[in-house]
Amino acid sequence: MTTGSGFTPTPFRHDHDGERLSGVYGDRGGPGTATAVLLHGAGNGNKERLLPVLNEFAAQGCRTLAFDFSGHGESTGQLRELSLRRRFEQAVSVIDAYVPAAGPLIPVGFSMSGQTVADLAAHYGERVAALGLCSPAVYAAEAWDVPFGDGDGRFSEIIRRPDSWRTAPALDALRAYRGRAVLAVPGADAVIPRAVTEAVGSALAARSRFTRLVLPDAEHRLGLWFREHVEDRREFVTALLN
Repeated sequence: MTTGSGFTPTPFRHDHDGERLSGVYGDRGGPGTATAVLLHGAGNGNKERLLPVLNEFAAQGCRTLAFDFSGHGESTGQLRELSLRRRFEQAVSVIDAYVPAAGPLIPVGFSMSGQTVADLAAHYGERVAALGLCSPAVYAAEAWDVPFGDGDGRFSEIIRRPDSWRTAPALDALRAYRGRAVLAVPGADAVIPRAVTEAVGSALAARSRFTRLVLPDAEHRLGLWFREHVEDRREFVTALLN
């Protein structure tokens, strides 16, 4: 599996909680090098569309890691059985298996994985050297442990409730974060309400070294946008590593 400029990450299969998770990692960089952990969004999201971003981190000297959550891509499991809690636990299990112990982390989340990045920031604390959020979503606390189902169950009911996200614990985690943060915002986002994006930006601005990167011509799926727009993905990665 090559990312397009000669860098070939190493594939792996990781067993966790009855599922086999498919991922790739790259170990460029010496001891103490930060690991960029790329987390895809919901629906048909998968690690494949993030490989050009992974490649950019590798080109700028980072270790790299990306995987498919259960029910996505090449991982086993059923999407309807996944939950925000299970996403977080899968990410922690993969990170703890493939990132050097106590090594610095740069979690980067797309869409639903904005929530997962906030969960990881709270969990790993000062190990998070920087974090990237691309069209991020955050969710009410009561949604965290509820299986996604088939789009007509309790999870969907909770997240469709007007303003349910306003008390999201993820916002508290982002307010407490003190490292480097980059929020990538598309010019037109038909999925994430503008109020959510503004709340995430305000939370990051509280304590972090925060950059808001606006991509005027992009839409919600920034993984696909970065795949096709080399300069934009380079700007995003460079902003995170500065």
